[in-house]
Amino acid sequence: MSEATSAVRSMVVRRAVQWGWVGALVAGALIAILVVGPKAQPRPPLPAASAPVLAADETLTAAMRAGDKGIARRLLALEFTFVDANGKTHSRKEFLADLKSVAPDPATDVDVKIYGLVAVVTGHRKSALGDTLFLDIWARQKRAWRTLVMQDVPLAAAEPPAAPAPAAPGAPSECKNPCETVPYRERSSAEQEIINAFQAVARAVATHDAGEWSRHVADDFVLYTSGGTPVTKSARIALIERQKESNTAATIGEVERMEVSAYGDGAVMLASEITPDARSHFRAVRLWTRRNGQWLMALSAHTDVK
Repeated sequence: MSEATSAVRSMVVRRAVQWGWVGALVAGALIAILVVGPKAQPRPPLPAASAPVLAADETLTAAMRAGDKGIARRLLALEFTFVDANGKTHSRKEFLADLKSVAPDPATDVDVKIYGLVAVVTGHRKSALGDTLFLDIWARQKRAWRTLVMQDVPLAAAEPPAAPAPAAPGAPSECKNPCETVPYRERSSAEQEIINAFQAVARAVATHDAGEWSRHVADDFVLYTSGGTPVTKSARIALIERQKESNTAATIGEVERMEVSAYGDGAVMLASEITPDARSHFRAVRLWTRRNGQWLMALSAHTDVK
């Protein structure tokens, strides 16, 4: 064993002690990868707080490729769901039953962001649909990081998508759902605040109020949609302002089902949505973060249902 490998082994074991039993699983898998696996590609350094999340994510990926249901089961939250690139939702039981078939290809541009007790690992993989963004969302449950959601978003279609129907000009969009009501019963004051913020965002889009929309969205916000390119906060504001200038009605998805889970200063919102004209049906995951006492939408990802 080389001195470098020995040093890595010592570092990983120390992390295992710090992270508890989940860390031990992570450590064992990482040692195996580092000692006998292929050389890892260099990765830019991430903040220290990201290390346990990234290590757990890599361990889950290795378990999926090996078909190791024991390790995977320990890293999945009980309410875990997986949304594939075609928009199909897989339950925890279904995911574990066919683990190898959903094992991912190697990833690039991997990044980790922490929102309170929620973390998201993002990156890109090649698939039959082209460049696919993956989001692995982790929640801190009982002093351990567990995967809450995995969702894939095909950013570039294998074939050019059909041209969308032109947006209809007219008055601000009518928006009962979700602007006024959503099919979800809040279980805490935090969830109520998040729903209120979500509805404020929807109303701002419907009324072309870029300033109000901006007040409920984090500065580092990014929107991902099937077949599209990432949209930053400034780009989304510009679109709202263009729609206002052209008096173009905005298209807002009606929520069919919704789940909200808050963990400290981070929260995850899952929804199944359909456009009013029923042209598009998609799965949406939104991350929220509480900053200075206010809930802000930090990320929104939509996967079309094929």
